[in-house]
Amino acid sequence: MKIVSYNVNGIRAAIKKGLVEWIRASNADIICLQETKAQPEQIPLFDLEEMGYISNWFSAKKRGYSGVAILTKTEPDKVVSGMNIDVYDVEGRLMRADYGDVSVISVYHPSGSSGDIRQAFKMKWLEDFQKYINELKKERPKLIISGDYNICHKPIDIHDPIRNATSSGFLPEEREWMSGFLDSGFIDSFRYFNEEPHQYSWWSYRANARANNKGWRIDYNMVSNPLENKMNSARILPEAMHSDHCPVVLDIDF
Repeated sequence: MKIVSYNVNGIRAAIKKGLVEWIRASNADIICLQETKAQPEQIPLFDLEEMGYISNWFSAKKRGYSGVAILTKTEPDKVVSGMNIDVYDVEGRLMRADYGDVSVISVYHPSGSSGDIRQAFKMKWLEDFQKYINELKKERPKLIISGDYNICHKPIDIHDPIRNATSSGFLPEEREWMSGFLDSGFIDSFRYFNEEPHQYSWWSYRANARANNKGWRIDYNMVSNPLENKMNSARILPEAMHSDHCPVVLDIDF
């Protein structure tokens, strides 16, 4: 199975930049999207259906904001939208699709970069997300959690770890949460196969950051430990230019 996670930073804008054609060429089995910023009626679903994708969308109540989706060529046994926590679900941040004993999740973790209030919201989300996953694992231990985590884990995951040490997305408490999340039974699939630094999935639009590779690796395909021996490869596709993020890919058998 080829699983792609892609924060499209507004799917309608990404479509204008050739996203549909890219999806067709990628031939992925499952595509987890984040920050769709659209309601389903605003998306050309016919084009996706023509390619053989069943699409499931979980949009924020606020139009033009947040939102996640799962596009899949295999119909899931079950699709669940949200965590059943209203304060997060109104922002459309999580969707789960079950395939036999494996669940694939598309998640969009909050950003705290706009100020203290949203940073506090992000930290509370991280706490509640961990609790949600801990409970889910009791019923569904084989998990693939794909999405924009808005956290760089280690210094090799960010272009300037010293200057960004006090920036949201690389704060000590965020990185500590990420370490704890991995220790709770997950594998960072990209780092499992790739040890080299300077491989990023997000770049600021400012100051030619992408051209100069001044980026952050904040997009992940996390795999629960029971699926470790099913992973085949993981990679980042920085050449995709539909967003300020780029796709991250996992090849896995299930």
